[in-house]
Amino acid sequence: MERKWWQKVTVYQIYPRSFQDSNNDGIGDLKGIISRLDYLEKLGIGAIWLSPVYSSPNDDNGYDISDYRNIMKEFGTMSDMEELIDEANKRGIRIVMDLVVNHTSDEHSWFIEAKKSKDSKYRDYYIWRDPIDGSEPNSLKSCFGGSAWQYDEQSGQYYLHFFSPKQPDLNWENPEVREEVYDMMNFWIDKGIGGFRMDVIEMIGKQPDKMISSNGPKLHEYIKEMNQKTFGNHDLLTVGETWGATPDIAKLYSDPERNELSMIFQFEATTLDQIDGKPKWFTKPLDVLGLKHVLSKWQTCLEDRGWNSLFWNNHDLPRAVSQYGDDGIYRIESAKMLAIVLHLLKGTPYVYQGEELGMTNCKVEDISEVDDIESRNMYFEEIEKGTPKEELINRINRKGRDNARTPMQWDGTENAGFTKGTPWLHVNANYHTINAKACLEDENSIFYTYKKLIDYRKKNDIVVYGDYEMVDDVPDDVFVYLRKYRGQMLLVCANFTNEFRRINLDKFGRQTSFISNYDEGVIDLSSKVLKPYEAFAIEVK
Repeated sequence: MERKWWQKVTVYQIYPRSFQDSNNDGIGDLKGIISRLDYLEKLGIGAIWLSPVYSSPNDDNGYDISDYRNIMKEFGTMSDMEELIDEANKRGIRIVMDLVVNHTSDEHSWFIEAKKSKDSKYRDYYIWRDPIDGSEPNSLKSCFGGSAWQYDEQSGQYYLHFFSPKQPDLNWENPEVREEVYDMMNFWIDKGIGGFRMDVIEMIGKQPDKMISSNGPKLHEYIKEMNQKTFGNHDLLTVGETWGATPDIAKLYSDPERNELSMIFQFEATTLDQIDGKPKWFTKPLDVLGLKHVLSKWQTCLEDRGWNSLFWNNHDLPRAVSQYGDDGIYRIESAKMLAIVLHLLKGTPYVYQGEELGMTNCKVEDISEVDDIESRNMYFEEIEKGTPKEELINRINRKGRDNARTPMQWDGTENAGFTKGTPWLHVNANYHTINAKACLEDENSIFYTYKKLIDYRKKNDIVVYGDYEMVDDVPDDVFVYLRKYRGQMLLVCANFTNEFRRINLDKFGRQTSFISNYDEGVIDLSSKVLKPYEAFAIEVK
């Protein structure tokens, strides 16, 4: 497999609305991001995945785009965007744009024109169907709850929306739609970006009449065409969001010989706490043995015919330390443990803003405190069914998307240094102790564990290209794996519990760790008692 720059770098996801406000209107913006580039350079990242900054009415916080070639006024101007690309490049950081082309906003000019007449050129840019027996064309459901069909009184037809009714789905079977998208992508490539993160890309091949919402038969045909007409001629990172991918499907996307994408995001590990067959709101305790097997499967099944993304959380998922670790007594230890486990695997690591500080979920007490459209829709649908408010708030506190979207915690001043205005979303009350300033001043902080791991990956090919092997003869809730490359070997060990665990790895004997979340030094692996959430890595001699 040809070696690429994006195999060695660590990508940092920025949710612009919550990162840094420069003009004190309570909303993060591009100038705010520019002002924090030195911080990101210090962390050592090589790329920023920038959640959408395009013009949008913000029904789904920017994932409903009304103009792909302009910047949302709250975030700044195109001049600010060009400055961000330039200033990031000066620091060796590339900007990866969020590409949202499964759907647009209903305020996009294409949809406005489409609604005017069935004879409009733009009508076929979207998916319209006649009613059947006075009702929806079929039983397809929206990911945000309710029907995926919205009735348009003026034309007497339904249009398809797999998300909000204000996010009508594009018709990718129309070649004019595809050409419009490719032209827009080349517009951004010409501005010097480093690639694209592709929102729900598996859905562009939908065939609603056959009840196919994702992984449709023409999906890979479209992606190959996209590659050929846009980024295939450039050295860019492309990563697709694919909730339904298996390792075999992942190879279709990321096998270099197929000329599709660099890699995909797959979510099997992040959904292990969900009850089978139920929506994400219904959870069970994390099965660590299951997590080990899922991570191992994705490490070994792609072989050299694909590439992995590595992540614990993002803007749609709960905070990693709250979901997989302990955001109370052992917050620091478990956050470092998660970093050590993830960053020494094979693949490209992604850090979500604040993860390097150990930011936690942020509990609410009432639906009035919730911004997320998905959480709100679930809440009001369930209230109508008679589900107790307390249960619904508990669900939102565990899995709601606002957990990841509270403002970045920069320091202990008002509003965590995010803004001097009123923040668009509440700041987590723990910002006085959990913030970037405190982490930067403490050489033993979570931040410096991330920095060390990011630097180690850059300098050591064994992390990037080495083979993977899980070690079985340890307790179920202890994760031990090996990385092997050209006569070198790494051993990584992590206790996923708040209890002591004993391991006996006689063949490794006494070794010296190069990173640990407790004290680094000589470890006797033939009889080692792991402390709660203890993790370390060793260059095996």
